[in-house]
Amino acid sequence: MSHEIVLSVRGATKVYPGTLALKGVDFDVRAGAVNVLVGENGAGKSTLMKIIAGVEQPTEGEVILDGTPVTLNGTADAARHGIGIVFQELNLFPNMTIAENIFIGREKTRLGFDIDTRAQSEAARLLMERLEHANGPDTKVGDLRIGEQQIVEIAKVLSQDARILIMDEPTSALSAAEVDILFRVIADLKAQGVAIIYISHRLEELVRIGDYITVLRDGHVTGAREMAEVDVPWIVTAMIGAASKDFAKTVDHAFGPEILSVSDMTLPRAAGGFAVDHVSLSLRAGEIVGIYGLMGAGRTELFDCIMGREPLATGAVTLAGAPLTEKSIHGRIKRGIALIPEDRKAEGLVPSLSVAENTSLSSLSAFTRIFHLDVKRERASVLDYIRKLAVKVADPDNPILSLSGGNQQKVVIGKALMTGPKVLLMDEPSRGIDIGAKAEVFRVMRQLAADGLGILFVTSNLDEVMELSDRIIVMSNGRITGEMPRSEATEQKVVALSAVGHGISAPGSPPTRPTASSSQPELVP
Repeated sequence: MSHEIVLSVRGATKVYPGTLALKGVDFDVRAGAVNVLVGENGAGKSTLMKIIAGVEQPTEGEVILDGTPVTLNGTADAARHGIGIVFQELNLFPNMTIAENIFIGREKTRLGFDIDTRAQSEAARLLMERLEHANGPDTKVGDLRIGEQQIVEIAKVLSQDARILIMDEPTSALSAAEVDILFRVIADLKAQGVAIIYISHRLEELVRIGDYITVLRDGHVTGAREMAEVDVPWIVTAMIGAASKDFAKTVDHAFGPEILSVSDMTLPRAAGGFAVDHVSLSLRAGEIVGIYGLMGAGRTELFDCIMGREPLATGAVTLAGAPLTEKSIHGRIKRGIALIPEDRKAEGLVPSLSVAENTSLSSLSAFTRIFHLDVKRERASVLDYIRKLAVKVADPDNPILSLSGGNQQKVVIGKALMTGPKVLLMDEPSRGIDIGAKAEVFRVMRQLAADGLGILFVTSNLDEVMELSDRIIVMSNGRITGEMPRSEATEQKVVALSAVGHGISAPGSPPTRPTASSSQPELVP
């Protein structure tokens, strides 16, 4: 089936201070099709999308819309031409409702005088219903988890009725069920003739929904074909010049004594029930334990409890054999626990600081002599971690926002490692990281574990938890529903355990049915 080209980029070059982001890129966008754009972090994908969305202007080259060269001066100008974008980094107002965020700057009014809140709420409700989202339009965005916020970001762009829709990592924070919903919406948009530009690091996902694919590497196009002509090995080879996407292999080493123990951890929900429901677990020095579960399973909340971020949490935490009594986050970091948060933009970085300043921010006390900062030693340590994590940056003094999303994530990881932790908590550590960067990060994790660091990580990626974990813990509805060594785990068992309490029983258990008196599943005799 042929699809008409509605937008073309020709000879696009983009130069930033110290960086050549794009080098003569040609890119075609076809109507009624999913136009996949893929490449490693720093390959130029987001820069190209910003040019199409009017956020950036090309240093050289042009954008051609319906056969006519155009200059897009901002997202509002692009929207007038029918171009909408779902950014990888969320752009929402946490103190405003879902409906207010969806229609910000485009409010529905009564005769142009006042905002028609009822009409906005109804339109927002229909959009969220289309995306099978349960929260009402008057819910504050700040009360939503990051995956739910991602759904709101998608709804905001869908409300614009764009004929060219850019989706930059739209599934990075979504559960498998939410991804399926999004793909049904994409199929519906394609049937309406909408041109979709789709960026993702999940390669199997791209093969599943893509019609055309363009691969970028270091600002160049290295391949452009119909999706029917390619497979995952071809994509990986075009991206990184190698035909393997294997994660880092296990470094064989013996585990040490128990380094972390969590006993009967509980966190009540404001609306009743428990976000963390009497969870107990242990971690040994040198061990990597993966926690897998669907969105809302309580994984992130568990990490917040361990780090002292939840004052209402009850339960005991023991670190290296001694009770962790410190109440403050700073105190727990000093004791040897570090957290890599799920949302790097809101919780992991200071946007106004440089790459180097962000990297050393949590460990400045290690470089302080009385009242003076040993800048030379700090700089040497920062450069060492930039090298270890393969952060792509021309100069560590460049702004952190000049880095791609994946490289920003690696800076967050480096910042945590520079505190010298005994235990590292990693919440979705590969979110927004491409396949090459992911292998580098996982290789570092394996080496740190071999050196005796205990690592507890949360992931919604089944491949990651199966490849990287020494032991797997599965959570659902705030509870641990299964725990097993990697050697005994299967994908089917892990997925089934993650769905316990969602109408599915644990493997080998009788069917379950919900009861009115308890949040726990009741076994049917």
